[in-house]
Amino acid sequence: MALLPDSATQADGSAVVRVLSYNIRSMRDDTDALARIITACAPDLVLLQEAPRFFRWRKKLARLAAASGQVVLTGGATAAGPAILCSLRATVERTEDILLPLTPGLHRRGFATAVVRFGGARLGVLSCHLSLQGDERHDQGGLLLDRLAGLGVEHAVAGGDLNEGPEGRTFRRLAGTLQDCRATAPWGGEFTSTPTDPHQRIDAVFATKGIEVLGCGVPLDQPGVREADLRAATDHLPVLAALRIPA
Repeated sequence: MALLPDSATQADGSAVVRVLSYNIRSMRDDTDALARIITACAPDLVLLQEAPRFFRWRKKLARLAAASGQVVLTGGATAAGPAILCSLRATVERTEDILLPLTPGLHRRGFATAVVRFGGARLGVLSCHLSLQGDERHDQGGLLLDRLAGLGVEHAVAGGDLNEGPEGRTFRRLAGTLQDCRATAPWGGEFTSTPTDPHQRIDAVFATKGIEVLGCGVPLDQPGVREADLRAATDHLPVLAALRIPA
């Protein structure tokens, strides 16, 4: 399998950016394995779901960031679970955590969002973990598209745990407006759940139409990513995308 392109800033001001989306199950599993996987993927942006939300959640997230060569950009408990980490390559313009409408009896959901720059490339970023309930999930898909449009940037990326596969109506709603990066430029593995029995693609990275997708998938053969770590780190597999962002 060919390697994904490395992060780079081009002479024309565009940038190749690596984006990793990963459900980390509140860091209840092997956090050393988790940090090794993130480090091996060499991401510029890490879109997390189920980041710690309760006791000492900020310290736990900060430890993961430090152990994997990242810094905490935004999210965690303030976004009901989604969070964003970034490398020092990113210049941060602004961040905002969004709590979504609460359906009685269901889990609170939210978005972690930011606007960052890599060289001359400006990028909106959103991490999400959508509802287990179909109608609420579909509504949240619409809110996600609205939020991306509201970031006020031409180019944006969204990633997360959608709790449904490409055949689902919310997944299809997102893919009708955005690029499903895995479908656009398949690379690596396809299925993200579960690490011990991968059989469904419920985690994804999406990008606006002006972004060039260079490759996207589960980094099964990424140098430094070991199967034992993928099994031990959490109950999902990560999705890694390489994107060329225009200036």
